[in-house]
Amino acid sequence: MKYNLKKISGDASFREFYRLKKNNKTSIIVSAKKEKFKNLAVYAVINNVLNNNKINAPKLLSNHYKNDMIEISDLGEKSFYDHVISKKNKLNSYKLLINLLIKIQKIKVKKYYKFEKLKIKIPKYTISNLHKESDLFFDWYLKYFISNKKIYKIKKILRSELNKVYKKLSYKNDTFVHRDFHISNVMINKNNLGIIDSQDAIIGNPLYDVSSLIDDVRIKLSNKLQNQLFNFYHKNSKLKDDQIKKLKNDFDILSVQRNLKILGIFVRLYKRDNKDNYLKFLPHTWTLIEKRLQNPALKNLKTLFYKHLSIKKLKKFNNL
Repeated sequence: MKYNLKKISGDASFREFYRLKKNNKTSIIVSAKKEKFKNLAVYAVINNVLNNNKINAPKLLSNHYKNDMIEISDLGEKSFYDHVISKKNKLNSYKLLINLLIKIQKIKVKKYYKFEKLKIKIPKYTISNLHKESDLFFDWYLKYFISNKKIYKIKKILRSELNKVYKKLSYKNDTFVHRDFHISNVMINKNNLGIIDSQDAIIGNPLYDVSSLIDDVRIKLSNKLQNQLFNFYHKNSKLKDDQIKKLKNDFDILSVQRNLKILGIFVRLYKRDNKDNYLKFLPHTWTLIEKRLQNPALKNLKTLFYKHLSIKKLKKFNNL
């Protein structure tokens, strides 16, 4: 039997990925020593939950958890980003992803799942979680532009307002949320869609993944397309009879929260992990934040941002 093992590009986690070829059949070896529980055990469990709900995700082929690795099925080399990036008319392609997301949001989870002797519970999002994530903006992004004394003051002011904003969220944390749902985490193979990178799944607000997909920092979508996708979700999801203003408020709030987190994570990846390929996304991340701050529900937050931060200067990230 002939074997061929080739390292392939990874993601923002501590995992390493290898494509294993055995007699013309391929699989993926996932290796992780840091955050092993989340990156291997939780990942395998969430993939199983997805597959059990008829959503294509990598299947666990062999378990070598004690040796810091698992073997999973190979969903191919082509992401939805590769599929859609050169298309002039992206609407119909993105509708497929909205439909996939709606299917994911119908998942009902158990109290806990087992992986070997481990018990795994899918956590529920809280305001504390939202703060923990958006704090990455202050703790990683801002510290390379502003003195520590100023950061402490700015963080206190903006965090207080963010707390008020997070309390304005209308929808309950009762929906299966992938938590990193964007076109690079959807694979396409012979028109079959598969979802990867699902280890951070939670029970949370249904608009979180919607904002992750539509306000994706990796691709610039026109305002028209973004609005069309939002309306398509509204008309086809379980929230179709709800007030569209409530949906839009939650969408905008969670988009700002997520993209503040992304600014922090991408700088952390650069400074801590020597991964500079994420820096190119920072200016567009700011553009998305500024766009969503136009919502009247975020008026005070917008005022405080422009009062205490020079966003034009921050967007250039020269100090990095």
